[in-house]
This record gives sequence, C-alpha cells and structure tokens, in this order.
Amino acid sequence: MGSTLAKIKIKGRSNLPQRGPYVVACNHFSDYDPLFFSYAIRQPINFIAASDQEVDLVFAWAPYIYGWIPVDRKKLSPSTIKRSLSVLKKGEILGIFPDGGVSYNLLSKPKKGTVFLSNLGKAPIVPMAIYGAERAWEGALKGVRSRVCINIGKPFGPYSISGDKKEKEDKLIKAGHEMMCRIASLLPENRRGHFKDEKAIHSFQEINNIIPDHHFYFKATPEQPNQP
Repeated sequence: MGSTLAKIKIKGRSNLPQRGPYVVACNHFSDYDPLFFSYAIRQPINFIAASDQEVDLVFAWAPYIYGWIPVDRKKLSPSTIKRSLSVLKKGEILGIFPDGGVSYNLLSKPKKGTVFLSNLGKAPIVPMAIYGAERAWEGALKGVRSRVCINIGKPFGPYSISGDKKEKEDKLIKAGHEMMCRIASLLPENRRGHFKDEKAIHSFQEINNIIPDHHFYFKATPEQPNQP
C-alpha cells in the first residue's frame, strides 16, 4: 500500500541484518510512518506504540496486521518489557519510535526504552529515518503521489549497560544520544531538530555511506520544546 500512496526512495536496505533479532529505531514525523516503516523492512514487525494512541479510521486495521505492543507514555511497564523480550528471543524484529510519539517535522530527544530493551534482549539497533510521509495521504487525496524518503543506517550495539543505578542511567542517556545522532545523520539538515549541531553526524554519514536527499515539500516550523 505504501507504494500506492507515494513515490518511495529507499537507501541502505543492504544495512538490514539478514535475520533477527534486532530493533529498528526510527524518527516519527507522521501518523503514517508505520506503513512506510513496514514497506522498507519487508519483514514482519512488532511495533511498540502508546496505549492511548489515536488511530486514524482509514488505518484502523493496522494494529491487527502488524504486531502491536502497547506502552505507557510515561514509563516502561513490566508487561511491555516481557512482550518485547519475547519478540527478540524468538529472533523477530521490534520497531520503535524512540521519541515516544509523533514529533512532527523535527527530531526530538529520546526516551530510554529503546536502548534498555536492546540491552536486555541482546539485540543490535538499526537506525532508520523516514521523511515525507506527512504529506502522503494529503497528496493521495488530490491524486498526487508524494515523495517519501527512507534511509537505513548500519546496525550498532547492543551496549553493555551495567553498574549501579546512576551509572546505568548515565549509560542509557549516552547510548540514547548516540542513537538519535545516528538517526539525525539519515535526515536532511533542516529536520534534525535537537541534534542539528552534533559533530558526530558527519562521521555517521561516512559510516553509512548515505547522504540524505533534500525534501522540497518540507517547510520549517519553529522547534517545539521536548515534552517530559
């Protein structure tokens, strides 16, 4: 269905591991990202999504086709951890939007769950960026197939998150920051939001051998403060 709605350009599919388990961490600019996320991976994916997520009636069927693990926006519950680890132990793929919700247009700070689950499940993280999906449905209603760009980076981790409570917290924050820089390196400069000035982005672009295409549909909006 993704290719029906939009003209999709994918870079870096060869970076996907041949088999699971692994975690795909992606920015979240549009309610329709899961559709293009699945199109890019082309394997069954178990998405972690907010339990209070509003579902567009047009895509109300999506949770029944894709695996869906509900999560509380404020904390990672034992049931979410258990179901996520079960997915990884079976060698399957976990799809996560690390910022914890649709951030619209610009990359925002991550929550700690992605790195935490990667560490517990001993699964690498594959960074991915999707942009242009926010215009796909609007364009389709006008009979226009908008352009959606998807870039997939090289896997990294899992990291060893050990030590006392403070040490673990610091390591989770540091690894989460690196993860978002890797995702930022797959986005055009004007969409990197909170991570736009990170020096590590250039080195990650060299590692991935991917230079993001400029997306002419995007109009910059003031950066919104990250919600707690």
